[in-house]
Amino acid sequence: MPVTKQQALEYHFGERPGKIEVTPSKPCRTQKDLSLAYTPGVADPCLEIAKNPHDAFKYTARGKLVAVVSNGTAVLRLGDIGALAGKPVMEGKGVLFKRFADVDVFDLEVDGHNPEDIIKLCQLIEPTIGGINPEDIKAPECFYIEETLKKTMKIPVFHDDQHGTASISGAALLNALEIVDKPINQVKGVFNGAGASGIACAEHYVRLGVKRENITLCDTKGVVYKGRTAGMNAYKERFAKETPLRTLAEAMRGADVFLGCSVKGAVRPEMLRAMASRPIVFAMANPDPEITYEEAKLSRSDVILATGRSDYPNQVNSVLGFPFIFRGALDVRATAINEEMKLAGTRALADLAKEDVPDSVCRAYGVERLKFGPDYLIPKPFDPRVLLWEAVAVARAAMESGVAQEPVNLEALSGAAGTSAREGARDCADDGAQGAGEPEDRGFSGRRSREDFAGLPHAGGREHRGADSARQCGSHSQENSRARAGFARSADRGSCDGADAKPLTAGTVSSTAAARSDIDRSTNADREPQCVRVDDAAQGRRGRIGFRCEPAFPRHDPSWSRNCSRA
Repeated sequence: MPVTKQQALEYHFGERPGKIEVTPSKPCRTQKDLSLAYTPGVADPCLEIAKNPHDAFKYTARGKLVAVVSNGTAVLRLGDIGALAGKPVMEGKGVLFKRFADVDVFDLEVDGHNPEDIIKLCQLIEPTIGGINPEDIKAPECFYIEETLKKTMKIPVFHDDQHGTASISGAALLNALEIVDKPINQVKGVFNGAGASGIACAEHYVRLGVKRENITLCDTKGVVYKGRTAGMNAYKERFAKETPLRTLAEAMRGADVFLGCSVKGAVRPEMLRAMASRPIVFAMANPDPEITYEEAKLSRSDVILATGRSDYPNQVNSVLGFPFIFRGALDVRATAINEEMKLAGTRALADLAKEDVPDSVCRAYGVERLKFGPDYLIPKPFDPRVLLWEAVAVARAAMESGVAQEPVNLEALSGAAGTSAREGARDCADDGAQGAGEPEDRGFSGRRSREDFAGLPHAGGREHRGADSARQCGSHSQENSRARAGFARSADRGSCDGADAKPLTAGTVSSTAAARSDIDRSTNADREPQCVRVDDAAQGRRGRIGFRCEPAFPRHDPSWSRNCSRA
């Protein structure tokens, strides 16, 4: 839906300038609270951390905090507008982190073009944060910055401009190739745009199975070929090949796949018509694609098309990637986001798109039905199941690849799959009787300590089995059920290769994006809590429907937790 300049400015100004704020997670309303929050009580966790630095994840917010770092040299399609002018974008990134995965953000705008300055800043603030998201930094500097940080830091570093687009479009590619029945190792692809996104997509597609020799990379100077010197760098050189092709139009003849991370109008209708049968076209230039949706469909009725726009099918939106990839990494205290984790996120998205789509998601997008096919290759960002599928896949890959510092019990996840599948089918049936997300009047099953739900530590100890987060209709394979049940409810502690591993719980995931609530915990701890339905849109917030667990009267006990039961 298009917005006007005035609407955008008013949205950012409003009653409180900007889009983010810092709010306390513990009460501070009495003298005792103050003594606990600051001196003298704060000395005790300080001493514990001094003895064991890893306890910083236990006593501080470090484990749920990501730094979004930018120097403003490649802001959207606005170019090098500077660090300060790019701040609204970085705040927006913080909104998406919080809204979709309950990850907190400090946005840091760095006034400098020297990559070494950005690298040094990130290295110095490592004790503060649990992950680094370099953002809107131009190529090739962005490659060097990320590579250096990954080598020198022990926390996840993930440049979303590169890997977010790659991960999500990769899921669309897998499903598109399945639809057109073309083997991934035989397709010929053309990539237009050799910046951060374009090169990262090409590298990711190679890891998915596309042969490097079948990729033709193009930039503003044409085809990247062996022996070319103009506009070259080490990253483009990886895709330089011996070829007589020199222009984008020549490269697209007979190609099976086109991926654009370039500029509006780069592809003409005749270029599309010259591609192979049933071509796959990802025209992802923003805000206007390389070829418009209407032009592409008129040129080729058999084309499978994805863009970066929300007003057309198959929007490749980075919000399907970075919040959930970071969430999975943070929750197992991963020391890096490696290739295995990125591939796991891609495949989880591809698998989820083949599942039946809940009615609540269809209603959110104003459509009667969404079904896997040429116009539905990847899930929608507001599908609450994305958190369960993608984050758990990333967490699992982190454990299996050896970068997780706090592994969780994979057997507990598998054991919850059958229950989760049955609940999903029942939830869909409930929709017809009482509306999407309407909770059964079953109250709460009791209170537990925060530590009981430490599988995903920063979830604040709330166990929440929300319908939207687990809802799916129809039958599912055991493998897909296990993926969806990745963060299913299980309060039993387990072990992983002898380690003190803890199971992932619904409270640690499904409570986050759909069940965050503003609860006054300061008084009257004797009243029983209740489960209420939350329609954030009706409360003036944007686009969130789910459950919120809150007491009839506020509590003071900071270690309370509740189980919103549907069993």
